[in-house]
This record gives sequence, structure tokens and C-alpha cells, in this order.
Amino acid sequence: MVQTQSLIAELEDAIKSGSKEKRVESLRRITDLFVTDADRLSEQQIDVFDHVLNHLIKRIEGRALAELSERLCQVNNAPIEAVRRLSRDDDVAIATPVLTRSQRLTDRDLVEIANTKSQDHLLAISGRKQVATIVTDALLQRGGAQVLHKLAENSGAHFSDQGYASLVRHSERDELLAEKVGLRLDIPIKLFRELLLRATEAVRSRLLASARPENREKIQSILAAISEDSQRQVSVENERKYADAHAHVLALKNKGELNEGVFFEFAKSGRFAEVVAALALLCDSPMPLIENLLRSEHHEAWLVPFKVAKLDWSTVRAILTCRSFGWSLSGQLLETVRAEYTGLSQTSAGRVLRFWQVRQSVAKGAASPAA
Repeated sequence: MVQTQSLIAELEDAIKSGSKEKRVESLRRITDLFVTDADRLSEQQIDVFDHVLNHLIKRIEGRALAELSERLCQVNNAPIEAVRRLSRDDDVAIATPVLTRSQRLTDRDLVEIANTKSQDHLLAISGRKQVATIVTDALLQRGGAQVLHKLAENSGAHFSDQGYASLVRHSERDELLAEKVGLRLDIPIKLFRELLLRATEAVRSRLLASARPENREKIQSILAAISEDSQRQVSVENERKYADAHAHVLALKNKGELNEGVFFEFAKSGRFAEVVAALALLCDSPMPLIENLLRSEHHEAWLVPFKVAKLDWSTVRAILTCRSFGWSLSGQLLETVRAEYTGLSQTSAGRVLRFWQVRQSVAKGAASPAA
């Protein structure tokens, strides 16, 4: 302590003299003394050093303070007030070492800094070896993209469910962030599923490629469940869409308004479900059969329900050239189809349609369980 008191006297002399060089030299000597004896110092002795350092910090230039921050961040029992003062400095070069590594800063300190200081300060906190949930919540509230990425790749950062939900929301617009969040081992399964649900195919593929073997199976299982749910949802939506289309077309038929002009209007507005429903009614056939025929790769299949419904070629042409229905007919192919449609008799078309209808009924019966 005699040496410490001597340094305090030297400090007072340095402050009074106004010499910048002398103050910096005193700071280095005091820091050297503290670091050398840190393991043997009592809290009372550390408080003395804290008092001395705080006197100097107010009067020292940035480069020397950055050096002090770098040295104190490595000492577990560093003077608390000196560390707190350095961590709140507007110069991020001074604040970063203690923000990133000092064990003297409490979660309350870190939350306060996260709520008040610059993005660079937040980025420094995000790189700490351990970041508590209360701190990540504060960082996520104000942090920009760099902070989010730093936290997502920091295995020592802990997140609340709300924090993870925030990361997943941001990941929807940031594929690289989605990958980093997806590779975390501690993400709740519900939010991981939501992340994969929102992710692009490219992100899903990269996640599978980057994941550890034990995680790859989990990702594949979730993706399979998402695909199954998606198909089920599409199926339900299609059933609803075709049911609405059937009701609409049936009402037109009952009013005697199901005519060629209606088909033109359906084609013009890209209403494929209504075309299927109208053909099904006019052909007295199930809608799934008509839909399968219209989606066939063979244009001969398209022509059968059109002919049975007794549609003019001009109407058929309007339907076949509707881009939203998925057909892409060149002029030459369209002329070939026109010739085939003209040469196809209604009798032949009706016979073919009845054959397909019977075959579909037999196939359904074979697929049903025995009574």
C-alpha cells in the first residue's frame, strides 16, 4: 500500500502539472502495479486503485484509455467503476474491450448500454462469451442487422421465446440470418419449424448441407411434415375453390345462362375452376376427371370434354390460349389441335369420356377397403 500511496501523490502532482505525457505515464505505472498484484489485492485495495484510475480517466486521451480498457478487460477483479466508465465511453475503441470481455459488467450494466449507446456498442456486447436472456432481449429490440447476425452465431448467447421469435421474423427477409438461426442447437422446435416454413428452398438446402448429422435428421423430418401440411392445405383450398365454382356454375345452368359467352368470360378472367365445373356439368362427369383431362400432357385428352360439351372451336381456342391455365400452344400446334377438334365427332368423344369415367370408377373401387 506504501507504493500505492506514493503513486497517488505522484498522480496529484501529474494532474496539477497539466502534462499529458506525465498523466499517461502515471496511468501506465498504476495499471502495471494493479495488474501485477491483482490476485493478491483485497476489495478495499482495489477500491483505492479504482479511485486513482477514475481520476486519471477524466484527463487522459483516447489512445491511452483504449490501452487501459484492453488491459483491464482481462482482469476478473478489475476496478469496477473504472470498467463501467470505460464501457460507456462514446469512443467505441475504448468501450469495446471491456464490453466484449470484462466480467465486472453486470447484466444491468449491459442492458443500460444496449438501450442507450451506439450500434457499435451493441455489436461489442453481442460478441461476449456469455450473453444472458435479459441482455439479448435488449439487443434485439434496438440492434441492426450486424447485431442480429452476431448474436445468432454466438453459441454463448441465450434467447427468450420472444427473442427467438424476433430472430425468426427478421430471418424471413435475410437468408444468411435464417441459416445462422437454423443452425443453433437451442432454438425451440416450434420456432424452428416456423423458420423452415418461411425459408426459401435455397436456405433449406444450405441448412441441410451445413447441419450436424444429429440435426440433419430433425430438419428432414420437419421439412417432410411441412410438405405434408402444405399439400393438405392446398387440397383443402382446392376443394373449397371447386365447391364454390360448382355452386356458381350450377346457378348459371339453372337460370339457363351457361353458354359459350360464359366460357369466354371464364377464359378471359383466368377462372380455371369454373371452366372445369362448367364442363363437368355439361358432360355429366365428375370434376376430378375433367380436371385430370385438362391437365394431361396429351392435347387429345383436352378435346374430349370440349367436344362432349358441344363448344365451338372459337370458345375452345379462347380457353386453350389462356396463359394462366398453363397451356402454351404455338401457332402450328394450335392449328393441329383445331384440325383434330373439327374431325372429332361428339359420338366418339362421348364414348371415350364414358370409358375414362368407368375406368376411374373401377380404380376407385379397387383402392377402397373390402367391406
